[in-house]
Amino acid sequence: MRRGREAAAMTALELARMRLSEERDVFALRRLGRAVAELAGLEAQDQIRVATALSEVGREVVAAGALVLFVLDAGELRVTVEHTARVTDSEGLALAARLVDGVVPEEGRVTITKRLTGAAPQLREGQVRERLARMAPVSAMDELRHQNQELAATLEHVLRLNAELQETNQGVMALYNELSTELEETNRGVVALYAELDEKSSQLREAAEARKRFWATVSHELRSPLNSIIGLVRLLTGPGGDPLTEEQEQQVGFIGGSAETLLMLVGELLDMAKAESVPLRPEHAPVDLVALAHHLRATMQPTGAVVLSTDVAPEVAELYTDETMLVRVLRNLLSNALKFTPEGEVRLDARLDERAGEVVIAVSDTGIGIAEEDQRHVFEEFFQVPNALQVKARGTGLGLPYARRLAEALDGRLDLTSAPGEGTTVTVRLPRHHGTPEVGRLLIADDDQGFRELARRMLYGIAHEVDEAADGAEALEMMTARRPDVIVLDMLMPRLDGNGLLQRMSEDETLGEVAVVVVTAAPGAAVRGHPVLPKHGLRREQLLEAVREAIRGRRA
Repeated sequence: MRRGREAAAMTALELARMRLSEERDVFALRRLGRAVAELAGLEAQDQIRVATALSEVGREVVAAGALVLFVLDAGELRVTVEHTARVTDSEGLALAARLVDGVVPEEGRVTITKRLTGAAPQLREGQVRERLARMAPVSAMDELRHQNQELAATLEHVLRLNAELQETNQGVMALYNELSTELEETNRGVVALYAELDEKSSQLREAAEARKRFWATVSHELRSPLNSIIGLVRLLTGPGGDPLTEEQEQQVGFIGGSAETLLMLVGELLDMAKAESVPLRPEHAPVDLVALAHHLRATMQPTGAVVLSTDVAPEVAELYTDETMLVRVLRNLLSNALKFTPEGEVRLDARLDERAGEVVIAVSDTGIGIAEEDQRHVFEEFFQVPNALQVKARGTGLGLPYARRLAEALDGRLDLTSAPGEGTTVTVRLPRHHGTPEVGRLLIADDDQGFRELARRMLYGIAHEVDEAADGAEALEMMTARRPDVIVLDMLMPRLDGNGLLQRMSEDETLGEVAVVVVTAAPGAAVRGHPVLPKHGLRREQLLEAVREAIRGRRA
């Protein structure tokens, strides 16, 4: 401790001291304060500020007498005025505090501090006293004249700064006007671009509508003559017709095969047109997946060197989904697998992914496979795999796109993996649910699209309808138009956050009856009266139980 005090004493340098006993000493204090500030390396304006602050404090304490001590310490000039006057809340101290960095009044003492703007000068005690001793004494009139000179210099400095400020303001205004002009031109360009985009969008919508109408019309118009051709071919080659030569039978067979291929193409075109023109709305019901797999194997059993097998795990023997859509998806996948597998095996496997709460149905084959560069194109409409000619397979390029669209309509997804020469595996993942829905309509309100999709899959089957809103304001509009039974909402959303949405719901008698489940990324968050779940690590069972808890709470 003693070494610390000695080190502190060595760093502090006493520059000067003087005693105040009469009013003329205040003039001397001001002059001394300016001289000390100059020795400390302060700029001219800061020297005047220190001198003026000392003058104000000196006027407050001179009547009772005071001792003033100037010390240079740790990058600041510190002036201590020891006195016996009462100056705690005086105007002089308030003015002094505006001029320097610190004015601290204490019992019998006022401490004034001013930070040095640069490095502290290297001064010795004897050198300081020698320079201060050379200061000639001045009269009050001389000091007043000096103060007037300082004031004039300060005013001149202020006027110069004001002129510079005016020039700066003029430059800023010129820049502002220039930027405003550019912004107006940009806005006009953006408005014109939006108008052009709207026009292009309208044209694209009209073209899409025309294409859909064309597909539907052509498909319907072509089906009748194609069915007639196929019927005539069967009559010619059937047991009741006149006998044909071998050449005739072969040519008629070609005609029939071509008509059937064209009919299949027309059917797929019609399915795609329906899927694009009318939203696919699944009609959920219990589905016996074991019986469905057996039926597909019986009706699609190939001949020759290909074996079709199915395996359904007991825990997914029954699903709650749209059977018609699921059959179309699986039939499409099995048809593709059999078409591109000249020999080997095609398998349909169904199992449960307990962690994701999903049913996984995989259709795999040992066929020709698909090159990696072609795999990202297989879900594009009319895309044909280049190596399909190896097995003389013909298709429309619409099967996989249509199957993926149906899987998404069932709140699932469809993925493909393949390797040339090793085969292909297409996986359908569907949410798992048993029984009939427990609620009518459920709304998910969250600005995170990825979480909305995840929650939708987790909540699959618990509600007849599941809708989504990207923020609180959109959710409020949808709820006002048609009230849901349950809302799953995030607390942090743009436009209207979760708290604001709950407040608006509580003010509405109808919306106040909606059951609420809160999901949040903030750990430990709580919302009174509603179940709260963390987004991270959320499991399907947790979310379903929270929905049921919220429903029970509303009913109670």
